Amino acid sequence: MTLGHQIAWDDTVLPFQLDASDIRGRVARLDGALNGILKQHDYPPQVEALVAEMALLTALIGQTIKLKWKLQLQVQSKGAVRMISTDYYGPENDGDPARIRAYASFDADRLSDATPFDQVGEGYFAIMIDQGKGTTPYQGITPLEGTSLAACAETYFAQSEQLPTRFSLSFGKSTEPGVSERWRAGGVMLQHMPKASPFVAKGEGSGETLYASDLVHDDEAENWGRANILLDTVEDLELIGPSLGPNDLLVRLFHEEQPRVFDAQAVQFGCTCSEERVRQSLSIYSSRDIETMTTDEGRVTADCQFCGAHYDLDPMTVGLQAQQDGNDS
Repeated sequence: MTLGHQIAWDDTVLPFQLDASDIRGRVARLDGALNGILKQHDYPPQVEALVAEMALLTALIGQTIKLKWKLQLQVQSKGAVRMISTDYYGPENDGDPARIRAYASFDADRLSDATPFDQVGEGYFAIMIDQGKGTTPYQGITPLEGTSLAACAETYFAQSEQLPTRFSLSFGKSTEPGVSERWRAGGVMLQHMPKASPFVAKGEGSGETLYASDLVHDDEAENWGRANILLDTVEDLELIGPSLGPNDLLVRLFHEEQPRVFDAQAVQFGCTCSEERVRQSLSIYSSRDIETMTTDEGRVTADCQFCGAHYDLDPMTVGLQAQQDGNDS
C-alpha cells in the first residue's frame, strides 16, 4: 500500500440499504482515528492487528447508536492477548463526529509467530450499550468462535441478536517514501433485517450456537446469499479505499440490489479521561487505601490505559478522607 495523505472519505462510516434485498449495512474507512488509537501504545504487530480489527468492527457497529450513547466492545480470553476493549461514543449533537478509543492487555512472553487471532484463546465476546444516566446498560455475551474477531462478531449477532450479519474487513500500514507509516482500515458490514427485530435484544443468548444461515429462509435466504456472494468479490484495496470512494464501492458491488445511502458519520480518536474522573474513581477509597497507593515520592499516580495520559495527585486531596475534609470545611 502506498498512501500517506488524507482522503475525503477517511474516518467516516457510510450507512446504506439494499432496497431489493431488505439488507442494511455500513462502509467504514479509518485512517487518522486508527492512528490516534495505535500511536498511544507500542504494541507488538500481532496485538496492533487485533486492536485495528476491533476498532474497525466498533466503528461499523457503533454507527447505529443514538446521540450521547456509548457502545463498548470487549474480548476477554485466556490467551496471550487477555483483553481488547473499545469504546464508541455517539455524537454529542447532530453533525458532530463520533469518538472512538481502544486498548489491549497482553502477556508479551506468550505471544507467538502465529496469526493475530491465534493469540486469543478461549473466552468471550461482549457488546455493551450505555444509554446514559437513569437507564440500565445492555450487555450481550457470546463465546469466542471462528478464525477472526469479525467471525466472533458475526456469531454474536446471530446468537444474541438473531440478526444475520456479515463483515468483510481489511487493515494494515500504508507506506510512502518520505512519509511516516500510517494505519489504514476499511470494511463493509451487511445485516439482514427481519420484519420485526430490534437491534438491541435483551438477554445473553440461549446458549445455542447460531449462524447467519440459520436465521434466513426462502426468499430471504436467496437475497442474503446473493448479497454475500457479491461481497465476496471485494478486494482488500477496495475496502481500504485509496482510489475508490464508499459510494463507488457500493455501486461496484451491489448495483443490482438498488443501494441507497444515508448521511455519513465522521469518526475521530477521542478519550474521555480527565483528572476529575480519576478523582471520582478514587473517591470510594479510605485514607488507609490511599496510603497504600501512594508512591515513595508521596504522590498518587494514575495512567489512562486508552490514551496514556498521566495523572499526579496529592494523596491528601483524594479518597473518602478528602471528601470528609471538604464537608467539614
